[in-house]
Amino acid sequence: MAQKTYIPLENNPEVMTKLAHTLGLSSTLGFQDAYSLTDPDLLALLPRPASALLFIYPCTNHSETYLAKIHEAEPGYQGSGPDEPVMFYHQTIHHACGLIGLLHCITNGSAADLIQPGSDLAKFVQGALPLRPTERAQFVHDSDILEKAHAVAAQEGDSTAPPLGEDPGHAFIAFVQAKGRLWELEGRRKGPVDLGPLGDDEDVLSTKALNMGPLPFIKREEDAGSGTLNFSCIVLGPRMDA
Repeated sequence: MAQKTYIPLENNPEVMTKLAHTLGLSSTLGFQDAYSLTDPDLLALLPRPASALLFIYPCTNHSETYLAKIHEAEPGYQGSGPDEPVMFYHQTIHHACGLIGLLHCITNGSAADLIQPGSDLAKFVQGALPLRPTERAQFVHDSDILEKAHAVAAQEGDSTAPPLGEDPGHAFIAFVQAKGRLWELEGRRKGPVDLGPLGDDEDVLSTKALNMGPLPFIKREEDAGSGTLNFSCIVLGPRMDA
C-alpha cells in the first residue's frame, strides 16, 4: 500500500492560526512571525508569554546526517496517558510534518488548557491521550477531521501549494514549554526530547530557551557551511488582535 501523502503546509502564522482555531484552539491564542531569534528589539514586539515555537529548518545533507546519528542513539519511547510529560506524535503521513508540529504546539503546555470543550481538537486529544506512540500515530493517520482541515490549510498562504508528493526540502520542529521544561518535538524522532528546565519567569522566547532550542540548529548549519540558511519560526502566544 502506498504511503499516505499530504500537500506540505506553509509555515505562515495566518494559516497555522486559522487551522488551530478550526480544530478547536481558543481564539485568544495565535501564531506570530518571529523575524529574528537574536535581535532584542524584534523579540520585544512578540506577545508574551509564548508557549511554543514552530520552527522550520532545511533538510540539507548535514542536517539529515545529524538527525540520523542522534536518532540511532535515542532510546525507544512508549509514553502514554495522563502521566506522559508531553503528548508526542510519530509522523507516518508523508509531508505532514507541519500538521504534526502544529499538534505538538497546541496539545501541550499552556495551550492545551485553552482547547475549546467539545471541539474536534478536544475529542482528538481525548482519543489520542491513552494511546501508545504506534497506536497514536495510526490514530492521527486515520483522522478524517485532521485530513480535511489540513487539505484546506494547504491551499492557503502566500505561496503556491506544491504538487502532491513534491519534496518541500524542509522539516518542522516544535519547541514547547510544558511542566517546567523545554521540549523538542519532531515526528521523525523516537520520542520527545527534554532539553532542560525553564524557570517560572522564562518562556520559549527567553534567552535560555532559544539557546537550548532553535539557535543550535542555525549554528550547526552555519558551521557546516551548507549555504542553506532557509529557517523560519512562528510563535504561539496571546493574539495581539484578539
